[in-house]
Amino acid sequence: MYETGTALQVRAFHVMPGMPPPEGERHSHDYRLDVVVRRDDLDAHGMVVDLDRLEQALRDAAAQVADDDLEKIQPADTDAVTVELFARWVHMQLAAALGPLPGVTLAVRVWESPVAFGGYTGPL
Repeated sequence: MYETGTALQVRAFHVMPGMPPPEGERHSHDYRLDVVVRRDDLDAHGMVVDLDRLEQALRDAAAQVADDDLEKIQPADTDAVTVELFARWVHMQLAAALGPLPGVTLAVRVWESPVAFGGYTGPL
């Protein structure tokens, strides 16, 4: 299986209701967003995906939450934006930007610290 990926860092704020401080109060994380696109065979251009398009899609998604509250992307049926939900949102943003690519999988990891992350993987 072939892979192409990119990453960037974005600062955003959130609150985890019912948790003790600092998680229960508005606080920031310098999130690292890692994305990896996988497919069994390369496309007609010899690529998994156009890396420039992938990088731009990730920059565009990050710009929507940079220095802002993650609550703006919070699903209505949840209490807070966890790293898992943030990863799913990033996946949805990149899937919309890249369009459907048959046989392609996109994995997103959102790191809230050097050792802790949540992720989401699904087809494009």
